[in-house]
Amino acid sequence: MKRPIGFFDSGIGGMSLLPAVEALLPQESICYIADHAYSPYGDKPLDVVLNRAREITKKLIELDCKLIVLACNTATTQIIDQLRAEFPLSFVGIEPAIKPAALATETGKVGVLATKGTLDSELFHQSVKDYGNEITIVKQIGKGLVDCVEEGKREDQQTRMLLESYLNPMIAEGIDTLVLGCTHYPFLIHTIEQILPSSVRVIDNSQAIANQIKRLLKNEKNLATKDTEKQLYFFSTQKENNLALFTSAPVEYLPL
Repeated sequence: MKRPIGFFDSGIGGMSLLPAVEALLPQESICYIADHAYSPYGDKPLDVVLNRAREITKKLIELDCKLIVLACNTATTQIIDQLRAEFPLSFVGIEPAIKPAALATETGKVGVLATKGTLDSELFHQSVKDYGNEITIVKQIGKGLVDCVEEGKREDQQTRMLLESYLNPMIAEGIDTLVLGCTHYPFLIHTIEQILPSSVRVIDNSQAIANQIKRLLKNEKNLATKDTEKQLYFFSTQKENNLALFTSAPVEYLPL
């Protein structure tokens, strides 16, 4: 196996990052683990998320990954510092994009749609403290949205009603910028954009994540060369899963 970039998430959410990563780094092999057996992470106790992340990180290292993308906002905000302290390779995390939202807003009102785990985390509160002092942040827990994505109900009426119940109060508050604080939520962008006024900008940080991956690999002299063959590896910790809907590559069951 050529040394791949490792990705993991509680499910398919991290797949929303792959188009930007593959466009910027077309030669890089990818190894993706979806922890469907413990999905979603957003409502799990901290110790459960940390233990799962440790097990999956060990597996990705065993699979010779050269860098790991913690493709989950909840896990990033809760445990990435601990993983960096425990494991001898670079991690890229997915933090809510408070800084670019603060720079983009004109009304000074920014909506953040995220899981409870992310909104309760110390890292989120620190990001707000660092970059959100001069703006008003309207927070909303997106309870049930991860399940809508995982169950293939991205454009169902039930999903739309749930999104409307979360977004309409934000719209009423006068937000002009929306941060999607979960990697699953970009899969709902079509419905989200139908609900939001055209004046509300949705912040997508997938390109920033791809850029960070490239910077780290370049600094570590780990970029794939043009003559190396790209390979894709996808695993799920649950036999019945939906990864095959998002990739043409084979999906293997990984009992973990």
